[in-house]
Amino acid sequence: MTAPPALTFEELPGTPPVLIPRHFDLEELGYREAEFEARGQARAYRAVGERRQDGPIAAQAARAAPFATRVLVRRPAADAFSGTVVVEWLNVSSGTDTAPEWDYLHRHMIRRGDAWVGLSAQKAGVDGGGIDGGIHLKLYRPQRYGRLSHPGDAFSFDMFTQLGQALRHRTSPLLGNLAAEQLLAAGESQSAAFLATYINAIDPLVEIFDGFLLHGRPGTRGNLDGAFGPRVRDERYDATAHCPEQIRADARVPVLLLSSETDVTVLRNAAIGQLDSDRVRLWELPGTSHADTYLLVASRADGGQLEPSEFARILEPINEFGITAAEKPINSAPHQHYVAQAAWEHLIGWAGTGEPPPAAPRLELGEGGTALARDELGNALGGIRNPWVDAPIRVLSGEGQRGGGFAFLMGTTEPLGPETIAALYPEGVGDYLAAFEASLEEAIAGGFILEADREEILAVAAETFRLATAGQAER
Repeated sequence: MTAPPALTFEELPGTPPVLIPRHFDLEELGYREAEFEARGQARAYRAVGERRQDGPIAAQAARAAPFATRVLVRRPAADAFSGTVVVEWLNVSSGTDTAPEWDYLHRHMIRRGDAWVGLSAQKAGVDGGGIDGGIHLKLYRPQRYGRLSHPGDAFSFDMFTQLGQALRHRTSPLLGNLAAEQLLAAGESQSAAFLATYINAIDPLVEIFDGFLLHGRPGTRGNLDGAFGPRVRDERYDATAHCPEQIRADARVPVLLLSSETDVTVLRNAAIGQLDSDRVRLWELPGTSHADTYLLVASRADGGQLEPSEFARILEPINEFGITAAEKPINSAPHQHYVAQAAWEHLIGWAGTGEPPPAAPRLELGEGGTALARDELGNALGGIRNPWVDAPIRVLSGEGQRGGGFAFLMGTTEPLGPETIAALYPEGVGDYLAAFEASLEEAIAGGFILEADREEILAVAAETFRLATAGQAER
Protein backbone atom coordinates (compact mmCIF):
# COMPACT_ATOMS: atom_id res chain seq x y z
CA MET A 1 0.00 0.00 0.00
CA THR A 2 1.39 3.38 -1.01
CA ALA A 3 2.06 5.71 1.91
CA PRO A 4 0.37 9.13 1.85
CA PRO A 5 2.43 12.31 1.80
CA ALA A 6 3.92 13.27 5.16
CA LEU A 7 2.03 15.55 7.50
CA THR A 8 3.04 19.18 7.79
CA PHE A 9 2.59 21.10 11.03
CA GLU A 10 2.23 24.78 11.80
CA GLU A 11 2.18 25.97 15.39
CA LEU A 12 -0.71 28.31 16.09
CA PRO A 13 0.26 31.52 17.90
CA GLY A 14 -0.24 32.27 21.55
CA THR A 15 -1.72 30.21 24.36
CA PRO A 16 -4.32 27.72 23.11
CA PRO A 17 -7.79 29.00 24.01
CA VAL A 18 -9.74 26.89 26.49
CA LEU A 19 -13.48 26.53 25.94
CA ILE A 20 -14.05 24.92 29.36
CA PRO A 21 -12.06 26.86 31.99
CA ARG A 22 -9.20 25.12 33.78
CA HIS A 23 -8.42 26.33 37.29
CA PHE A 24 -4.83 25.20 37.59
CA ASP A 25 -1.76 26.40 35.74
CA LEU A 26 0.06 23.85 33.58
CA GLU A 27 3.19 25.98 33.49
CA GLU A 28 3.37 25.95 37.28
CA LEU A 29 3.26 22.16 37.05
CA GLY A 30 6.17 22.14 34.58
CA TYR A 31 4.16 21.61 31.40
CA ARG A 32 4.10 23.50 28.13
CA GLU A 33 0.89 23.64 26.12
CA ALA A 34 0.92 24.27 22.38
CA GLU A 35 -1.48 23.94 19.47
CA PHE A 36 -0.76 22.99 15.86
CA GLU A 37 -2.50 22.84 12.53
CA ALA A 38 -1.76 19.51 10.83
CA ARG A 39 -2.18 19.17 7.06
CA GLY A 40 -1.93 16.12 4.86
CA GLN A 41 -3.67 13.57 2.69
CA ALA A 42 -5.65 10.80 4.41
CA ARG A 43 -7.06 7.52 3.21
CA ALA A 44 -10.42 6.03 4.01
CA TYR A 45 -10.77 2.28 4.52
CA ARG A 46 -13.44 -0.22 3.60
CA ALA A 47 -14.23 -3.56 5.21
CA VAL A 48 -13.80 -6.69 3.11
CA GLY A 49 -16.04 -9.64 3.87
CA GLU A 50 -18.25 -10.13 6.90
CA ARG A 51 -17.56 -8.53 10.24
CA ARG A 52 -17.05 -11.26 12.83
CA GLN A 53 -18.28 -10.94 16.38
CA ASP A 54 -14.91 -12.08 17.74
CA GLY A 55 -13.20 -8.98 16.43
CA PRO A 56 -10.94 -9.21 13.35
CA ILE A 57 -11.95 -6.92 10.47
CA ALA A 58 -10.32 -7.22 7.06
CA ALA A 59 -9.75 -3.68 5.78
CA GLN A 60 -8.45 -2.23 2.55
CA ALA A 61 -7.41 1.34 1.77
CA ALA A 62 -9.90 3.19 -0.40
CA ARG A 63 -10.16 6.78 -1.57
CA ALA A 64 -7.99 9.63 -0.31
CA ALA A 65 -8.74 13.24 0.55
CA PRO A 66 -6.84 16.28 1.85
CA PHE A 67 -7.36 17.43 5.41
CA ALA A 68 -6.31 20.12 7.85
CA THR A 69 -7.03 19.52 11.51
CA ARG A 70 -5.97 20.60 14.99
CA VAL A 71 -3.45 18.93 17.33
CA LEU A 72 -3.12 19.97 20.97
CA VAL A 73 0.05 19.09 22.92
CA ARG A 74 0.87 19.16 26.63
CA ARG A 75 4.43 18.11 27.42
CA PRO A 76 6.89 18.33 30.31
CA ALA A 77 10.41 19.66 30.30
CA ALA A 78 13.05 17.27 28.99
CA ASP A 79 14.48 16.50 32.43
CA ALA A 80 11.03 15.42 33.69
CA PHE A 81 9.92 13.45 30.62
CA SER A 82 9.06 9.78 31.23
CA GLY A 83 9.44 8.76 27.58
CA THR A 84 5.73 7.86 27.35
CA VAL A 85 3.48 9.73 24.92
CA VAL A 86 -0.27 9.23 24.69
CA VAL A 87 -2.42 10.26 21.74
CA GLU A 88 -6.04 10.86 22.71
CA TRP A 89 -8.79 10.60 20.10
CA LEU A 90 -10.73 13.66 21.25
CA ASN A 91 -14.39 13.09 22.01
CA VAL A 92 -17.06 14.89 19.99
CA SER A 93 -20.32 13.46 21.35
CA SER A 94 -21.29 16.90 22.69
CA GLY A 95 -20.42 18.51 19.37
CA THR A 96 -17.30 19.99 21.01
CA ASP A 97 -13.78 18.59 21.15
CA THR A 98 -13.26 17.34 24.71
CA ALA A 99 -10.46 15.31 26.32
CA PRO A 100 -12.03 13.06 28.99
CA GLU A 101 -8.96 10.82 29.24
CA TRP A 102 -6.75 13.82 29.95
CA ASP A 103 -9.33 14.93 32.53
CA TYR A 104 -9.35 11.56 34.32
CA LEU A 105 -5.62 10.84 33.99
CA HIS A 106 -3.77 14.15 33.96
CA ARG A 107 -2.84 13.98 37.65
CA HIS A 108 -0.93 10.74 37.15
CA MET A 109 0.44 11.74 33.74
CA ILE A 110 1.90 14.89 35.26
CA ARG A 111 3.19 12.93 38.25
CA ARG A 112 4.95 10.55 35.86
CA GLY A 113 6.09 13.15 33.32
CA ASP A 114 4.13 11.76 30.35
CA ALA A 115 3.41 13.82 27.25
CA TRP A 116 -0.20 14.10 26.03
CA VAL A 117 -1.31 14.80 22.46
CA GLY A 118 -4.96 15.37 21.55
CA LEU A 119 -6.17 15.00 17.96
CA SER A 120 -9.30 16.62 16.54
CA ALA A 121 -9.95 13.33 14.77
CA GLN A 122 -13.63 13.72 13.88
CA LYS A 123 -15.45 16.22 11.75
CA ALA A 124 -17.97 17.25 14.44
CA GLY A 125 -15.22 18.81 16.55
CA VAL A 126 -14.00 20.90 13.64
CA ASP A 127 -17.13 21.72 11.63
CA GLY A 128 -20.05 20.81 13.92
CA GLY A 129 -22.71 18.14 13.73
CA GLY A 130 -22.49 14.79 15.44
CA ILE A 131 -24.83 13.55 18.16
CA ASP A 132 -25.43 17.00 19.66
CA GLY A 133 -24.53 20.28 18.01
CA GLY A 134 -22.06 21.94 20.36
CA ILE A 135 -19.43 24.63 20.01
CA HIS A 136 -17.10 23.30 17.34
CA LEU A 137 -13.71 24.86 16.65
CA LYS A 138 -14.73 27.05 13.73
CA LEU A 139 -17.66 28.43 15.69
CA TYR A 140 -15.56 29.01 18.80
CA ARG A 141 -12.62 30.81 17.13
CA PRO A 142 -13.33 31.31 13.40
CA GLN A 143 -10.20 33.36 12.81
CA ARG A 144 -7.94 30.83 14.53
CA TYR A 145 -9.47 27.66 13.10
CA GLY A 146 -11.08 28.86 9.88
CA ARG A 147 -8.48 27.13 7.68
CA LEU A 148 -9.24 23.68 9.10
CA SER A 149 -10.87 21.26 6.70
CA HIS A 150 -12.11 17.80 7.67
CA PRO A 151 -13.18 15.41 4.86
CA GLY A 152 -15.29 13.18 7.14
CA ASP A 153 -14.94 10.54 9.82
CA ALA A 154 -14.08 7.76 7.37
CA PHE A 155 -10.66 9.46 7.15
CA SER A 156 -10.21 9.75 10.94
CA PHE A 157 -8.49 6.37 11.27
CA ASP A 158 -5.68 7.32 8.90
CA MET A 159 -5.36 10.79 10.40
CA PHE A 160 -4.83 9.10 13.77
CA THR A 161 -2.24 6.76 12.27
CA GLN A 162 -0.33 9.58 10.60
CA LEU A 163 -0.15 11.57 13.82
CA GLY A 164 1.22 8.49 15.54
CA GLN A 165 3.78 8.01 12.76
CA ALA A 166 4.92 11.62 13.07
CA LEU A 167 5.42 11.19 16.81
CA ARG A 168 7.06 7.79 16.49
CA HIS A 169 9.54 8.85 13.81
CA ARG A 170 10.13 12.40 15.10
CA THR A 171 8.99 14.01 11.85
CA SER A 172 7.07 16.79 13.61
CA PRO A 173 7.79 19.70 15.95
CA LEU A 174 5.08 18.55 18.36
CA LEU A 175 7.35 17.27 21.12
CA GLY A 176 10.24 19.67 20.66
CA ASN A 177 13.41 17.82 21.59
CA LEU A 178 11.57 14.96 23.32
CA ALA A 179 11.68 11.48 21.78
CA ALA A 180 8.78 9.08 22.31
CA GLU A 181 10.09 5.82 23.71
CA GLN A 182 6.58 4.46 24.19
CA LEU A 183 3.51 5.53 22.20
CA LEU A 184 0.05 4.75 23.56
CA ALA A 185 -3.46 5.59 22.37
CA ALA A 186 -6.53 6.41 24.44
CA GLY A 187 -10.16 7.38 23.97
CA GLU A 188 -13.38 7.55 25.93
CA SER A 189 -17.00 6.84 24.94
CA GLN A 190 -17.56 7.43 21.20
CA SER A 191 -13.79 7.73 20.78
CA ALA A 192 -13.38 4.30 22.39
CA ALA A 193 -15.85 2.86 19.89
CA PHE A 194 -13.78 4.14 16.98
CA LEU A 195 -10.54 2.99 18.60
CA ALA A 196 -12.04 -0.50 18.98
CA THR A 197 -12.51 -0.60 15.22
CA TYR A 198 -9.02 0.82 14.78
CA ILE A 199 -7.57 -2.03 16.86
CA ASN A 200 -9.53 -4.69 14.99
CA ALA A 201 -9.00 -3.37 11.45
CA ILE A 202 -6.24 -0.76 11.11
CA ASP A 203 -3.63 -1.51 13.76
CA PRO A 204 -2.51 -4.81 12.16
CA LEU A 205 -1.82 -2.90 8.93
CA VAL A 206 0.13 0.03 10.37
CA GLU A 207 1.69 -1.16 13.67
CA ILE A 208 2.20 2.27 15.24
CA PHE A 209 0.98 2.21 18.85
CA ASP A 210 2.36 0.17 21.75
CA GLY A 211 -0.93 -0.14 23.63
CA PHE A 212 -4.49 1.15 23.91
CA LEU A 213 -6.71 2.37 26.76
CA LEU A 214 -10.42 2.26 25.89
CA HIS A 215 -12.55 3.92 28.55
CA GLY A 216 -16.35 3.85 28.61
CA ARG A 217 -16.75 1.91 25.38
CA PRO A 218 -20.45 1.84 24.46
CA GLY A 219 -22.24 -1.05 22.80
CA THR A 220 -22.30 0.98 19.59
CA ARG A 221 -20.16 0.64 16.49
CA GLY A 222 -17.70 3.13 15.14
CA ASN A 223 -17.71 2.04 11.51
CA LEU A 224 -14.91 2.30 8.97
CA ASP A 225 -17.17 4.51 6.86
CA GLY A 226 -17.30 6.95 9.77
CA ALA A 227 -20.83 6.18 10.91
CA PHE A 228 -21.43 5.92 14.66
CA GLY A 229 -24.55 4.10 15.61
CA PRO A 230 -27.25 3.27 15.89
CA ARG A 231 -27.69 5.72 18.73
CA VAL A 232 -28.05 3.95 22.04
CA ARG A 233 -30.90 6.26 23.08
CA ASP A 234 -32.99 5.11 20.12
CA GLU A 235 -35.76 2.74 21.27
CA ARG A 236 -35.31 0.78 18.03
CA TYR A 237 -31.77 -0.13 19.00
CA ASP A 238 -31.32 -3.92 19.18
CA ALA A 239 -28.33 -4.82 21.34
CA THR A 240 -27.97 -8.17 19.61
CA ALA A 241 -28.37 -7.09 15.99
CA HIS A 242 -26.34 -3.90 16.31
CA CYS A 243 -23.70 -5.01 18.78
CA PRO A 244 -20.13 -4.11 17.80
CA GLU A 245 -17.32 -6.61 17.68
CA GLN A 246 -15.27 -7.71 20.64
CA ILE A 247 -11.67 -6.54 20.77
CA ARG A 248 -9.86 -9.29 18.93
CA ALA A 249 -8.22 -11.80 21.26
CA ASP A 250 -5.07 -11.71 19.13
CA ALA A 251 -4.65 -7.93 19.39
CA ARG A 252 -1.12 -7.02 18.33
CA VAL A 253 -0.45 -4.95 21.46
CA PRO A 254 -2.03 -4.70 24.94
CA VAL A 255 -5.57 -3.33 25.21
CA LEU A 256 -7.05 -2.33 28.58
CA LEU A 257 -10.76 -1.47 28.79
CA LEU A 258 -12.35 0.33 31.73
CA SER A 259 -16.16 0.36 32.01
CA SER A 260 -18.54 2.08 34.41
CA GLU A 261 -21.96 0.76 35.41
CA THR A 262 -23.53 3.03 32.80
CA ASP A 263 -21.37 1.57 30.03
CA VAL A 264 -22.29 -2.00 30.94
CA THR A 265 -26.09 -1.63 30.97
CA VAL A 266 -27.35 1.80 29.87
CA LEU A 267 -24.93 1.90 26.92
CA ARG A 268 -25.28 -1.86 26.45
CA ASN A 269 -21.65 -2.88 26.20
CA ALA A 270 -22.40 -6.05 28.19
CA ALA A 271 -23.92 -7.36 24.95
CA ILE A 272 -20.47 -7.30 23.33
CA GLY A 273 -19.44 -10.25 25.48
CA GLN A 274 -15.84 -9.08 25.68
CA LEU A 275 -13.43 -11.75 26.87
CA ASP A 276 -10.03 -11.35 28.48
CA SER A 277 -7.04 -12.75 26.61
CA ASP A 278 -3.27 -12.52 26.70
CA ARG A 279 -3.60 -9.09 25.07
CA VAL A 280 -6.95 -7.84 26.39
CA ARG A 281 -8.19 -6.96 29.89
CA LEU A 282 -11.61 -5.60 30.81
CA TRP A 283 -12.15 -3.85 34.15
CA GLU A 284 -15.72 -3.09 35.28
CA LEU A 285 -16.18 -0.69 38.18
CA PRO A 286 -19.21 -0.58 40.51
CA GLY A 287 -20.44 2.73 41.86
CA THR A 288 -19.47 4.65 38.73
CA SER A 289 -21.20 6.36 35.82
CA HIS A 290 -20.18 7.30 32.30
CA ALA A 291 -19.68 10.91 33.48
CA ASP A 292 -19.41 12.06 37.09
CA THR A 293 -18.60 15.08 39.22
CA TYR A 294 -14.87 14.40 38.99
CA LEU A 295 -14.95 14.56 35.18
CA LEU A 296 -17.41 17.43 34.91
CA VAL A 297 -16.26 19.66 37.77
CA ALA A 298 -13.35 18.52 39.93
CA SER A 299 -10.94 17.67 37.11
CA ARG A 300 -11.00 21.34 36.05
CA ALA A 301 -9.55 22.39 39.40
CA ASP A 302 -7.49 19.32 40.29
CA GLY A 303 -3.86 19.99 39.53
CA GLY A 304 -2.76 17.87 42.48
CA GLN A 305 -2.53 20.83 44.83
CA LEU A 306 -6.01 20.96 46.37
CA GLU A 307 -6.50 20.59 50.09
CA PRO A 308 -8.65 17.54 50.93
CA SER A 309 -11.44 19.75 52.26
CA GLU A 310 -11.61 21.68 48.98
CA PHE A 311 -11.30 18.53 46.88
CA ALA A 312 -14.15 16.86 48.75
CA ARG A 313 -16.32 19.96 48.44
CA ILE A 314 -16.02 20.20 44.66
CA LEU A 315 -16.77 16.48 44.36
CA GLU A 316 -20.16 16.91 46.05
CA PRO A 317 -23.18 15.83 43.97
CA ILE A 318 -24.89 18.38 41.76
CA ASN A 319 -28.04 18.32 39.64
CA GLU A 320 -26.99 20.75 36.94
CA PHE A 321 -23.93 21.08 34.74
CA GLY A 322 -23.90 23.74 32.05
CA ILE A 323 -27.19 23.47 30.21
CA THR A 324 -27.80 19.89 31.37
CA ALA A 325 -30.23 19.33 34.24
CA ALA A 326 -30.53 15.92 35.87
CA GLU A 327 -33.55 14.79 37.88
CA LYS A 328 -31.36 13.38 40.67
CA PRO A 329 -27.94 14.36 42.02
CA ILE A 330 -25.34 12.91 39.66
CA ASN A 331 -22.72 10.33 40.58
CA SER A 332 -20.20 11.99 42.89
CA ALA A 333 -17.67 9.22 43.56
CA PRO A 334 -14.01 9.93 42.71
CA HIS A 335 -12.90 6.33 42.28
CA GLN A 336 -13.25 6.16 38.50
CA HIS A 337 -10.45 8.73 38.44
CA TYR A 338 -8.27 6.74 40.84
CA VAL A 339 -8.86 3.37 39.17
CA ALA A 340 -8.24 4.93 35.74
CA GLN A 341 -4.85 6.13 37.02
CA ALA A 342 -4.02 2.58 38.10
CA ALA A 343 -5.17 1.30 34.71
CA TRP A 344 -2.85 3.79 33.02
CA GLU A 345 0.10 2.67 35.12
CA HIS A 346 -0.64 -0.98 34.34
CA LEU A 347 -0.95 -0.32 30.60
CA ILE A 348 2.44 1.42 30.55
CA GLY A 349 4.03 -1.54 32.30
CA TRP A 350 2.18 -4.10 30.16
CA ALA A 351 3.28 -2.42 26.95
CA GLY A 352 6.82 -2.12 28.25
CA THR A 353 7.59 -5.36 30.05
CA GLY A 354 4.74 -7.64 29.05
CA GLU A 355 3.43 -7.95 32.62
CA PRO A 356 -0.39 -7.88 32.30
CA PRO A 357 -2.74 -6.06 34.65
CA PRO A 358 -4.69 -8.14 37.15
CA ALA A 359 -7.83 -9.78 35.82
CA ALA A 360 -10.99 -8.37 37.39
CA PRO A 361 -14.41 -9.87 38.12
CA ARG A 362 -17.30 -8.57 36.03
CA LEU A 363 -20.30 -6.67 37.34
CA GLU A 364 -23.22 -8.95 38.06
CA LEU A 365 -26.26 -8.57 35.84
CA GLY A 366 -29.76 -8.89 37.24
CA GLU A 367 -32.58 -10.93 35.82
CA GLY A 368 -32.97 -10.29 32.10
CA GLY A 369 -29.44 -8.89 31.82
CA THR A 370 -30.51 -5.30 31.20
CA ALA A 371 -29.74 -3.90 34.67
CA LEU A 372 -27.23 -4.68 37.40
CA ALA A 373 -27.75 -6.89 40.41
CA ARG A 374 -27.61 -4.86 43.64
CA ASP A 375 -27.29 -5.40 47.38
CA GLU A 376 -29.88 -4.40 49.97
CA LEU A 377 -28.62 -0.81 50.01
CA GLY A 378 -28.63 -0.50 46.22
CA ASN A 379 -24.92 -0.87 45.47
CA ALA A 380 -23.91 -2.93 42.43
CA LEU A 381 -22.55 -6.43 42.96
CA GLY A 382 -19.39 -7.77 41.36
CA GLY A 383 -16.73 -5.82 39.51
CA ILE A 384 -13.67 -4.22 41.09
CA ARG A 385 -14.52 -3.84 44.75
CA ASN A 386 -13.68 -0.53 46.35
CA PRO A 387 -14.43 1.43 49.53
CA TRP A 388 -16.95 3.78 47.95
CA VAL A 389 -19.37 0.87 47.51
CA ASP A 390 -18.18 -1.52 50.23
CA ALA A 391 -18.02 1.14 52.97
CA PRO A 392 -20.84 3.37 51.72
CA ILE A 393 -22.29 6.59 53.05
CA ARG A 394 -24.12 7.18 49.78
CA VAL A 395 -25.48 4.82 47.15
CA LEU A 396 -23.57 5.50 43.95
CA SER A 397 -24.94 4.22 40.67
CA GLY A 398 -24.51 4.50 36.93
CA GLU A 399 -28.16 3.67 36.30
CA GLY A 400 -31.49 5.36 36.90
CA GLN A 401 -30.75 8.95 35.91
CA ARG A 402 -33.12 11.01 33.82
CA GLY A 403 -33.17 14.59 32.59
CA GLY A 404 -32.17 16.70 29.64
CA GLY A 405 -29.38 16.12 27.13
CA PHE A 406 -26.74 13.68 28.31
CA ALA A 407 -28.07 13.48 31.89
CA PHE A 408 -28.82 9.78 31.40
CA LEU A 409 -25.05 9.15 31.34
CA MET A 410 -24.34 10.83 34.68
CA GLY A 411 -25.59 8.25 37.16
CA THR A 412 -26.99 9.05 40.58
CA THR A 413 -26.01 9.73 44.19
CA GLU A 414 -28.53 8.76 46.85
CA PRO A 415 -27.69 9.61 50.48
CA LEU A 416 -28.07 6.91 53.10
CA GLY A 417 -30.33 7.95 55.94
CA PRO A 418 -28.96 8.82 59.40
CA GLU A 419 -30.32 5.58 60.85
CA THR A 420 -28.59 3.49 58.21
CA ILE A 421 -25.27 5.31 58.66
CA ALA A 422 -25.53 4.92 62.44
CA ALA A 423 -26.20 1.20 62.03
CA LEU A 424 -23.25 0.76 59.69
CA TYR A 425 -20.84 2.92 61.73
CA PRO A 426 -21.97 3.02 65.38
CA GLU A 427 -18.90 5.01 66.47
CA GLY A 428 -19.26 7.50 63.66
CA VAL A 429 -16.36 8.66 61.52
CA GLY A 430 -13.83 6.37 63.21
CA ASP A 431 -15.82 3.25 62.31
CA TYR A 432 -16.40 4.57 58.83
CA LEU A 433 -12.73 5.27 58.15
CA ALA A 434 -11.69 1.89 59.54
CA ALA A 435 -14.07 0.11 57.14
CA PHE A 436 -13.09 2.44 54.30
CA GLU A 437 -9.37 1.91 54.82
CA ALA A 438 -9.72 -1.88 55.02
CA SER A 439 -11.45 -1.92 51.65
CA LEU A 440 -8.94 0.55 50.23
CA GLU A 441 -6.07 -1.70 51.33
CA GLU A 442 -7.60 -4.59 49.40
CA ALA A 443 -8.03 -2.46 46.28
CA ILE A 444 -4.41 -1.27 46.46
CA ALA A 445 -3.11 -4.78 47.12
CA GLY A 446 -5.13 -6.02 44.14
CA GLY A 447 -3.52 -3.45 41.87
CA PHE A 448 -6.67 -1.45 41.18
CA ILE A 449 -5.69 1.74 43.05
CA LEU A 450 -2.20 3.21 43.33
CA GLU A 451 -0.33 3.35 46.62
CA ALA A 452 0.60 6.95 45.74
CA ASP A 453 -3.06 7.97 46.07
CA ARG A 454 -3.69 6.39 49.50
CA GLU A 455 -3.10 9.46 51.66
CA GLU A 456 -5.24 11.77 49.56
CA ILE A 457 -8.07 9.22 49.29
CA LEU A 458 -8.27 8.77 53.06
CA ALA A 459 -8.21 12.51 53.73
CA VAL A 460 -10.93 13.17 51.17
CA ALA A 461 -13.01 10.30 52.57
CA ALA A 462 -12.93 11.82 56.07
CA GLU A 463 -14.06 15.17 54.73
CA THR A 464 -16.76 13.58 52.57
CA PHE A 465 -18.18 11.81 55.63
CA ARG A 466 -18.31 15.14 57.44
CA LEU A 467 -20.08 16.81 54.52
CA ALA A 468 -22.57 13.97 54.12
CA THR A 469 -23.52 13.75 57.79
CA ALA A 470 -23.51 17.53 58.31
CA GLY A 471 -25.95 17.82 55.43
CA GLN A 472 -28.27 15.34 57.12
CA ALA A 473 -28.07 17.23 60.41
CA GLU A 474 -29.03 20.43 58.63
CA ARG A 475 -32.09 18.74 57.14
